[in-house]
Amino acid sequence: MKLLRLLRYSAAGTVGTAIQYTTLLCLVRTGVTGPIVASSSGAIAGAFTNYFLNYHFTFNSQNRHVNAAPKFFLVALAGFIINWAAMTMLLRHVGMHYLAAQILSTGLVFMVTYAINAGWSFREDRAQAHRRRQ
Repeated sequence: MKLLRLLRYSAAGTVGTAIQYTTLLCLVRTGVTGPIVASSSGAIAGAFTNYFLNYHFTFNSQNRHVNAAPKFFLVALAGFIINWAAMTMLLRHVGMHYLAAQILSTGLVFMVTYAINAGWSFREDRAQAHRRRQ
């Protein structure tokens, strides 16, 4: 069950990541902005898609959006900050290529946000779990 949920989280995350990377590449290659701002912009766009996919597909949540969404977006904000910090460090201090830095940043954000979203954002309370089993 948990492995299936992790695979679904990965699939949903792949869609959000595709949105982030597309935004990153488009903004950098057209010269609109640099990689850190482009990556951050893409992360915001991907977060909205990820919320709905994770709510319905990954966790099949019965929580009310008014409860689940603030938790998810707080976790997304933490992921945004981790992504920004990792990209800044890897680009400015390590000198890594922006796409390689983004891949590493994505992996780090994935691990942190999965753990928190599974354990907090979309976790059912006991009463919901009991009603669901009946």
